Amino acid sequence: MRSVTKLSMSVVAVAALLSGCKPSTTPVSAPAPAAGPSQPGPMSGADAQKMLATLVIKGSAPMSGYSRDQFGQAWTDDNDAPGGHNKCDTRDDILRRDLSDIQPVTGCQVQSGTLHDAYTGKTIAFARGPKSTVVQIDHMVPLGDAWQSGAQQLPPDKRIDLANDPRNLQAVDGPTNESKGDSDAATWLPPQAGYRCTYVERQIQVKSIYGLWVTQAEHDAMAGVLQGC
Repeated sequence: MRSVTKLSMSVVAVAALLSGCKPSTTPVSAPAPAAGPSQPGPMSGADAQKMLATLVIKGSAPMSGYSRDQFGQAWTDDNDAPGGHNKCDTRDDILRRDLSDIQPVTGCQVQSGTLHDAYTGKTIAFARGPKSTVVQIDHMVPLGDAWQSGAQQLPPDKRIDLANDPRNLQAVDGPTNESKGDSDAATWLPPQAGYRCTYVERQIQVKSIYGLWVTQAEHDAMAGVLQGC
């Protein structure tokens, strides 16, 4: 048996030499992480105004029964929104989409990068670890606001999609995100005025996709922003 094995190996080696090929000694690289969602395309102010006109205007529902758990496990990949089921959690998908100078990436996890924050205009260094909350992922339509504007009537799987939909998510300055809380457009807009058109347009798109309504004050605030877009 050993002589047969040696003979087989010799035949392979000779064949490789005759063909001019050398056995590869290059290590196999780990597969790249699955592609994450792309940045939502811009919407014109006129189209956003038309979409806003289709949203129902209604008062806020009570917050009773609300918890983060109503929208599923945080950043679960088990969702049917764009980018779902790609074997990376949603938070890392959005970090990979919104950060620049990302290096290195370990599997799906972003270890470091740079955020050019759309909400404040600041440049923020991100590094995974104890201070990683300097960059947070904002729900542009906050989950509390969504709960009060129709999400409590959605099936659980649709609430999970809403919480992980990249059209509703943006990597932003952590303290600014915390100051926003569950505020709607009537009570909070990004400090960077130049981003307010995009911010409101994406809120309107998300509310339209998931059948959520707006309050009168929220509608008026959105319409006011769109007039300058």
